[in-house]
Amino acid sequence: MIINFIRHGKTNGNLEKRYIGRTDESLCENGRTQLSERKYPDCDIVISSTMKRCLETAELIYPSGKIIAVNGLEECDFGDFEGKNYTELSGNPDYQKWIDSGGKLPFPNGENTENFKKRCIAAFEKAVRKYYDVGVISFVVHGGTIMSVLEKYAVPKKDYFDFQVKNGQGFITEFDNEKIKILENI
Repeated sequence: MIINFIRHGKTNGNLEKRYIGRTDESLCENGRTQLSERKYPDCDIVISSTMKRCLETAELIYPSGKIIAVNGLEECDFGDFEGKNYTELSGNPDYQKWIDSGGKLPFPNGENTENFKKRCIAAFEKAVRKYYDVGVISFVVHGGTIMSVLEKYAVPKKDYFDFQVKNGQGFITEFDNEKIKILENI
């Protein structure tokens, strides 16, 4: 089956390089414009995170498509880092520990990275099982969600951060229930 993974368009938080996980931001004007200037692959069904930025992206890219919001695909809860950027966090000992860990430590008062990945993968697997026979699926989700799924399933195997993708971009893939082959970038 063909699965398109598309990261949501830009928000003001993205423009300001903030950690925006559970903050339910809408797209900014720049994000809407960038989405309207790109061509996206066709699909039979759109599966989206429940967050505004993903739903708005899905509606802009696929205005006549069937969009299904799925719980569990939401971005990571960045806890004490939520809404802040590198400049605001520099000098924060918890932030430095997190950076030094290569992003492996849990976010203070937020979500554990491994639990976040498991949540995203479980939601992806459940959605794919439910809609497997529909045809081409586009997942309009968050960067961390895409990275979690591809880290588990993509071949050749790569690390989580190797699958970073910019806003409004993503991958066209082929999934055989065991592995994901990236066919091309969006």
